[in-house]
Amino acid sequence: MSDPGLGKREWRFYLEDMIKFALKIQSYTSGLDQADFISKDVTYDATLRNLELIGEASPHIPKEIQSAIQIFPGD
Repeated sequence: MSDPGLGKREWRFYLEDMIKFALKIQSYTSGLDQADFISKDVTYDATLRNLELIGEASPHIPKEIQSAIQIFPGD
């Protein structure tokens, strides 16, 4: 995601990373039902890893931006 030696990244880069991770998840899981998804170890593990990466990037997004782009009403 980032090189610690380069200093602090702008939050926009973390947001771009999160979008890329989500798109990877969509490509891995497209056309799979839950049973197929769970039975495919590599797909399952790759999906979980990308969800972890989204979780690691999310604290770098400022709170005011998070509030402005809420996906689900009421969050």
